[in-house]
Amino acid sequence: MNARENSPQPTTADPTIRQLRVDGRRLWNSLMALAKIGATPKGGVCRLALTDLDRQGRDLVVGWAREAGLTVTIDRIGNGFLRRAGRNDALPPIVTGSHIDTQPTGGKFDGNYGVLAGLEVMRTLNDAGIETEAPLEVAFWTNEEGSRFVPVMMGSGVFAGAFSLDHAYAATDVEGRSVRDELARIGYVGDQTPGDHPIGAYFEAHIEQGPVLEDAGVTIGVVDAVLGLNWYDCTVTGMEAHAGPTPMALRRDALQAATGIMQQVIAIADRYPPYGRGTVGMVQVFPNSRNVIPGQVTFSIDLRNVSGELLERMEADLHAVLDDVRRDTGLAIDLRKVSSFAPCPFDVTCVSAVRQAAQALGYSQMDAVSGAGHDAVYMARLAPTSMIFVPCKDGISHNEIEDAKPEHLEAGCNVLLHAMLGHAKVVGRRDR
Repeated sequence: MNARENSPQPTTADPTIRQLRVDGRRLWNSLMALAKIGATPKGGVCRLALTDLDRQGRDLVVGWAREAGLTVTIDRIGNGFLRRAGRNDALPPIVTGSHIDTQPTGGKFDGNYGVLAGLEVMRTLNDAGIETEAPLEVAFWTNEEGSRFVPVMMGSGVFAGAFSLDHAYAATDVEGRSVRDELARIGYVGDQTPGDHPIGAYFEAHIEQGPVLEDAGVTIGVVDAVLGLNWYDCTVTGMEAHAGPTPMALRRDALQAATGIMQQVIAIADRYPPYGRGTVGMVQVFPNSRNVIPGQVTFSIDLRNVSGELLERMEADLHAVLDDVRRDTGLAIDLRKVSSFAPCPFDVTCVSAVRQAAQALGYSQMDAVSGAGHDAVYMARLAPTSMIFVPCKDGISHNEIEDAKPEHLEAGCNVLLHAMLGHAKVVGRRDR
């Protein structure tokens, strides 16, 4: 669907505002310009957090913001806030944003789209001379991906008080370089204490990173929740022995028990549709020799669902599976929960603003949930929050071939524009 092919429906009493649209070509060109920083041979981007390439990406975005007349604030974890003043600048700003760090084999759109869609909203308002009652801001958050430093979603997590600034500063990469030192090295340690920055509402535009919208032929995903997740490490301990002399009935094969558990992880997820998810993504086999019966297997388990109650039921099912395997095999099985994020329902008013904007603009839309974590999860702890999804080709993300159609990106940005205006309130026009 072309972003301009349907007749727009009213989003406000002012017909000038109803007809306001972003410049899709300018948005696309900005995305392509940013993608040159850290470009990979396969068409993707490698711009890890707090590297020289990250500094170049930040500098480019900050430069564009200043050209658009925005004021720039950087806090002590390196989060950036690009502000367009409102008539009543004492009001908490209506904020949008995402991140510009990438995976090692990342794409052009994950995170970057959310930041540059926000910048395009500001440019569009400037072009039209629109004045809002509340200020508007674009945020870029530090180390969302967690590829170089953990925890993931670091900047927004510190901002929301999920963990301390000192904890984030102490994190190191594989070469022992700390967040504190690397932030200072690239010149992005600001003066503001993270969290000392009010937010009136938060909207985040993002590619879906999954195949649902494309499969349904829908342009806008109205995101009303993010799936909760539990991560576990499971270790099955048997006895390594020679593969030839040891009869099948006398083996203590850790791998055979482990593979049975892995299949049950999938079965558990299938019992809790439509949002149940179960994944085993990492497996370590000891001693990992061709003619030795495996003595120990350690593997990851990832369970997700849309409500805390369903996640608890899935976890209970997992423990029941492990009890059965222990009884049937006599092997030792250890399960350790290593990470947990509660499901995150978004604010009904913000969700409604996204839905109404999509409908008024004539875009096909459907309710959606996010299976991946986003900075919006932490922002939802602080302010009314929602997200806007647009399709990505074949649902592929965290991959150099990640792709999205320009008209879908434009459509999502138009929805963002009108959702933000509904919260910030248009009060007049500025002299241009």
